[in-house]
Amino acid sequence: MQPQDRAAVVAILSGSEPWTTLGFTPGDWNRIFAPLPQGRECYVLEDEAQILGIAIVRPRFLFGDYLELLGIAAAWKGKGFGTRLLAHLEQVAFGRGKNLFACVTDFNKDARSFYAKQGFVEIGRLENLLIDGSAEILLRKTIGPARSHRPV
Repeated sequence: MQPQDRAAVVAILSGSEPWTTLGFTPGDWNRIFAPLPQGRECYVLEDEAQILGIAIVRPRFLFGDYLELLGIAAAWKGKGFGTRLLAHLEQVAFGRGKNLFACVTDFNKDARSFYAKQGFVEIGRLENLLIDGSAEILLRKTIGPARSHRPV
């Protein structure tokens, strides 16, 4: 992601779920992306110079990486672009660790289904993390334990 991508990224995320229900506004997204988040890897998915999706990854989290955000423009959902972007993120993450984590809001049924189809497993609930009465569900996809054997 480059600074000039910010307006397109904010447009993708503004007014989309679950962000609207969670209370995120265009102003929030502009603050998050100006400057680009530090200590994170920000990716955009482009097609013919049009930004179709965004992902933010926090590297080196619990023997893997943490996918903080994955969003696809509404007009491009259901066409395989989320799967394509996630496959790239997995390649990067599993190149340096054994796990890729993500969180999904409990009421976001489409996202929960998407991640399950991609091999993520729900491993825990974080109640009332973002809004009262809702939970963030911690997900994990793994290629194995961090260590290959148990020490003697």
